[in-house]
Amino acid sequence: MDWDGFAHWSKHISDWGANYHKSLRDRPVRAQTAHGAIAAQLPVSPPEGAETMDAIMADFETIVMPGMTHWQHPRFFAYFPANAAPPSMLAEMLVTTVAAQCMLWQTSPAATEVEGVMVDWLRQALGLADGFTGVIQDSASSATLSAVLTMRERATGYTGNRDGLSDKGQLRIYCSDQVHSSIDRACWVAGIGQANLVKIPTNGPRYAMDVAALQAAITADRAAGHTPAGIIAITGGTGIGACDVLGPILEIARQEDLYTHLDAAWAGAAMICPEFRADFWADVDGFDSIVFNPHKWLGAQFDCSVQFLKDPAPQLNTLKIEPEYLRTTGESVTNYSEWTIPLGRRFRALKIWFLIRSYGLEGLRTRIRNHVAWAGELCEVIRAKEGFEIVTEPILSLFSFRCPGDDATQQRLVDALNDDGRIYVTQGAFQGRKIIRFQVGQFDTTRDDVVMAGAVIGEVWSKMK
Repeated sequence: MDWDGFAHWSKHISDWGANYHKSLRDRPVRAQTAHGAIAAQLPVSPPEGAETMDAIMADFETIVMPGMTHWQHPRFFAYFPANAAPPSMLAEMLVTTVAAQCMLWQTSPAATEVEGVMVDWLRQALGLADGFTGVIQDSASSATLSAVLTMRERATGYTGNRDGLSDKGQLRIYCSDQVHSSIDRACWVAGIGQANLVKIPTNGPRYAMDVAALQAAITADRAAGHTPAGIIAITGGTGIGACDVLGPILEIARQEDLYTHLDAAWAGAAMICPEFRADFWADVDGFDSIVFNPHKWLGAQFDCSVQFLKDPAPQLNTLKIEPEYLRTTGESVTNYSEWTIPLGRRFRALKIWFLIRSYGLEGLRTRIRNHVAWAGELCEVIRAKEGFEIVTEPILSLFSFRCPGDDATQQRLVDALNDDGRIYVTQGAFQGRKIIRFQVGQFDTTRDDVVMAGAVIGEVWSKMK
C-alpha cells in the first residue's frame, strides 16, 4: 500500500466507523457466534501473495464483525465500561499514524511533556492535593503491580531486586476481601505469593475493610516474625463497588510505617464530581499511590490508566534501570519508562488532552451524574418486581440483584438476557451466592437505554418462568 492508498482507506474506515457507532443500537450487544466459528472461516496458512484491501475489508465485515462483542453499545451494562469517546479515537488515530516509541524524553519530548501536564490536569480534576505527580500506565493491573513491587523493595531496604527474596522472610500485603483479582496476581508476579496476601473481612453499608481486623492481622504477623510491607485499599471494587473508609486505614499505615496503594480504577473517575468526594474520597491525599482508569468511565480509548504518586522516589528506586544506551545527556529530564515496568511507551496522554478539551470537565461530570441517577432509578424498578431481591444497593452506578430461585436460576437469567441480545450483563458472587451485576457507564447510553433494560429483564424473566 502506498500513501495515496493509505489516505483513501483511512477515509473509508473513518466513514465505516461513524456508521458503525450510529447503528450500534440495532446490533446485539454480545457476540452471538459459537465457539470456533470465526477461526473456522480463516485460512489455515498465510497467503504467499498480496491481497487487496477490498478483499481484506470484505472479510473483516463478514468474518470478524459477527464475532465482536460491542463494548461501545449504549446497552452494555456488564463488567465496567471500556469507553471510547470520538475525540479520544481521533487522538489514537494520530498516535498510531505518527507511531512514535515514547520511552524517553528525547525519543519524543512532546509525549513526555504533555503526559506530565495531563496527569496534573487530572490531579486537579479529582481534587487531589498539590504535590501529587504520576504516570500514565496501560492498565490498573500494571499500576498495582508497580505499587506492590515498591512495597516489596521498601520493606527489604531496596535489596530484593539485587539479592532476590530467598532470605527475606515472609512479606505480607493487606487488603479487603473485595479487591480485584489483579491484586492477587500482583502478589504472584512480585514473588510475595498468594499465601502472603492477607484478605481482611468487610462490613458496613459499603463493605469496607474492618480496620480492627486489619490491625489485629498486622500485630499477629509481626509477632510471628513476618514483615508487613503494605496495604491496598479500594474505592469502588469490581464485584459490588465496595469502598473502604480511607482515614482509619491510613492511620494504621502511618503507625506501622507501611506503604499504601488505593485502587480506584472505576470509581475514581466519579471524583471529578465534587459532591461524591466526601463519601468516597475523604483523606485520599494520605495515600502513597492511587490508580484510576480514564479508559473506564471517563471516555478515554483503552488503554489508559493513571497512577498518582505522593512521592515518586520509592517507585523509581524500585523500577529505574539505566543502561548506557538509555542515558539522556544534558539537562535533567523526566523519562517515564523509569516509572513503569515496560520500557516501551505509547503516547497515551494525547487522548486525554483531546477528550478533556472536547467535553470540558463539566460535560464529563454531567455524564457521570446521569449514570448514577439512572442506575438508582433502575434499581427501584427491579426492586419492585415480584420475587426479585436487591442484594447490594447502588454504589455510584453499580448494584446487584437476584431473581427468584437458586444460583443456577441466576445464571440462566444472565445467559437468557445475553442471548436475547438487547442488553449485556454479567454475573458475580457475594457472600456465597451468585448475583447479577448491573452497572451504568457506557459513554453514550441514555435514560431510555437504562429504562429499556428494566423492561427486557422483566420480559425475559417472564418467558423463563
